[in-house]
Amino acid sequence: MISVDAALDRLFALARPTSTELLPLRRAAGRVLAAPVTATRAQPPFDASAMDGYAVAADAPAPGQTFRVVGEAAAGHGWDGEIGPGEALRIFTGAPVPRGAKTVVIQEDVARNAETITLREAPGSGTNIRPRGGDFDEDATVSAPRRLRPADLSLLAAMNVPRVPVHRRPEVALIATGDELVEPGDAPRPDQIVASNSVGLAAMVEAEGAIARLLPIARDTRAALTQAFDLARGADLIVTIGGASVGDHDLVGDVLGDAGARDFYKVAMRPGKPLMAGRIGEAAMVGLPGNPVSSLVCGHVFLLPMLRAMQGLPALPAPRRQVPLAEPLGANGPREHYMRARLTEAGVAAFDRQDSSLLGILAAADGLIVRPPHAAAGTEGELVDIIDL
Repeated sequence: MISVDAALDRLFALARPTSTELLPLRRAAGRVLAAPVTATRAQPPFDASAMDGYAVAADAPAPGQTFRVVGEAAAGHGWDGEIGPGEALRIFTGAPVPRGAKTVVIQEDVARNAETITLREAPGSGTNIRPRGGDFDEDATVSAPRRLRPADLSLLAAMNVPRVPVHRRPEVALIATGDELVEPGDAPRPDQIVASNSVGLAAMVEAEGAIARLLPIARDTRAALTQAFDLARGADLIVTIGGASVGDHDLVGDVLGDAGARDFYKVAMRPGKPLMAGRIGEAAMVGLPGNPVSSLVCGHVFLLPMLRAMQGLPALPAPRRQVPLAEPLGANGPREHYMRARLTEAGVAAFDRQDSSLLGILAAADGLIVRPPHAAAGTEGELVDIIDL
């Protein structure tokens, strides 16, 4: 039995980054940028007016000064001329500032009479001119790796970058195992249950940017499991759910031994002790416990960090933050404990019931309190690590 940290290190070693592809910006949302991208033009590409008003050649025009209006410039319609002393150009926000202009006087500060304006108020301290390259210059870069957010895509578009190199979305084959399982909507026998883990894991996988392939339930026979692994060919990651323990009907480890190579089995954590990992051909393989909470908690602790690494992001554990305990917490045993908890104004409080079969508790939880092995009892107000759900 190995620690959670050791298991993560070995899973990261199994998680090979996916290949890259060139995508148009419109299809790149949520994808991980695979290489730095450089702007092809500055933003703004010219000195631009920040206000509606009048561009003048004076550095500090004074109240009472008059100027003759010699033309007009709007966004997308520049004025090809030069402003001289005593002249003004009617200008609108976003328009190129003409040569010779040093200040844009806002329209509220002037009185206009035909083709003449008179400054009524002293202008503010700024020039109301956005300098060329004030946002970014031609050599500006967007660094990689990074998951592309809407703001990143807008920035890349402004840089006049139409396509970006991104990591291919990993394909994850999900295989629920067990004679006791039926698909949601089927009619289970009295001795059967509905397969729930695979639905939640598929949603988790897809929310992290991967592609989930939900395969048919594999029954508790070597032939069925072997066929399931055959159906999973081409996936980057194969995830089995259940059948990874040591009972007479838990066959995943045996079939993995026949079809691939097992890296480790059992992790010192709860819930989630019977975790298995290895490789089948080119695919990494993770065998999750069958208990619903164990399966989904291991998804947060192991699968999501693996998927991030496979998409080129840093190989890091699930993000944690510290929150004060809203209620006292008992001492922990020898295994790292991931306790379902709710967040309140006073802090975080663990649910009284922590059985690994209770999906209702997990669905009501806001986070997982992470308790180190042999942690002493926690007092109200003490800071603890949590993983947000």
